[in-house]
Amino acid sequence: MFLSTTTNGIDAKGRVSVPAEFRTVVGAGPIYVWRSFEGPYLEGGGQALMERFQDAIDAMDPYDDDRMAFERVIFGGARPLGLDANGRVTLPKDFIEHAGLDQKKATFVGLGRRFEIWDPAAHKAKEDESLAYAKQNKHALRQPGFKAPKGQA
Repeated sequence: MFLSTTTNGIDAKGRVSVPAEFRTVVGAGPIYVWRSFEGPYLEGGGQALMERFQDAIDAMDPYDDDRMAFERVIFGGARPLGLDANGRVTLPKDFIEHAGLDQKKATFVGLGRRFEIWDPAAHKAKEDESLAYAKQNKHALRQPGFKAPKGQA
């Protein structure tokens, strides 16, 4: 699983160190990154995530407009980024622009099966928004049989 949040510098060539924990998740394969259709950040994952997307998209009607949009954005827009000997990838210029990574830093956010790459300031704002939302909607996380740890509602 992709876990934790880490901010790393981006050099003049667009290279950024992928967190060691993320490199462990993808193993020897490349990481796949694409421009998010949800906002100004990047999304990514390993081969397993791409296969899950393929399975989900394969279950859709072959001529469905939704299917074609997802195929174009995810598969057509994804780039396999190989890790160099120092654990870095080179982010394409259009990806840097899409995510607003002009401050020469990138925040990697682990989300289980996938991850996001944000401008640090934009991520801080989204993180604050997400924390407030989670506090207000914590009941939605409960499943039948779930018991919260003692002292927590």
